[in-house]
Amino acid sequence: MSVTRRLNRIFRPDGRALIVAFDHGMIDGPARGMERPSTTLQKIVAGGADAILTSYGTATRFAQEIASLGLILRLDGGGTKLGDMGQGGLFYTVEDALRLGADAVAVSAFPGAPDEAESLGRLAEVIGKAHAWGIPVMGEMVPGGFDSPAEMRTAESVAIAARVGAELGSDWMKIPYADGFEQVTAGCYVPAVILGGAKKGSERVMLEKIRAALDVGAVGVAIGRNIFQADDPQAMTAAVAALIHEDASIDEVMGILNSRS
Repeated sequence: MSVTRRLNRIFRPDGRALIVAFDHGMIDGPARGMERPSTTLQKIVAGGADAILTSYGTATRFAQEIASLGLILRLDGGGTKLGDMGQGGLFYTVEDALRLGADAVAVSAFPGAPDEAESLGRLAEVIGKAHAWGIPVMGEMVPGGFDSPAEMRTAESVAIAARVGAELGSDWMKIPYADGFEQVTAGCYVPAVILGGAKKGSERVMLEKIRAALDVGAVGVAIGRNIFQADDPQAMTAAVAALIHEDASIDEVMGILNSRS
């Protein structure tokens, strides 16, 4: 199977994708919203998600619940919240992803971090091996690392990180949103989706960020806690899907949330 055919399991014909990140258990354990994966995953599917970014364990144990979604397997990981999370390393292989029937794999890299060359090298290694099997790769490019301060996540820094990921051969990018995001999409020649980060602030502010990113060239999102920790994960998934695939306004998607609350 080719890279293009597998990408069609993740991106709709409009070229956009709502990817739900559900890999946080590798660091946080049974985080809020993830205590009973089966129930939450069913709500995400019902809300209209296109794909899921998840762990080997979830992909194995909840294959039935996520069968209708594109599957992006995270190959790397770090420490847990009980210790030093660090910048991590590769935990799984492209062959593991093939055995699970994954449609794509994900690896993080950290331009600007002390060990940037090591993380960029891991990403490049996976891209070479994955493309040999026709498996697309999502490069999660985070300037400075997972815990980098806001001043490391400017539009200029994110634009550099995104372009580096494209140059290494990533098929699409998962990157932070920053004011001036048009600078990022203008300089990155592969599709980019924005990550969500920790759940904070109002739902409207989070949705406004997504709307702003889409309006300047982002092709979707890869967000987790802002969906699976929402009061109604199904409604939140539906609201984000409407932004992405129907070009809905903020007022329209707030109506989706309010009608189901």
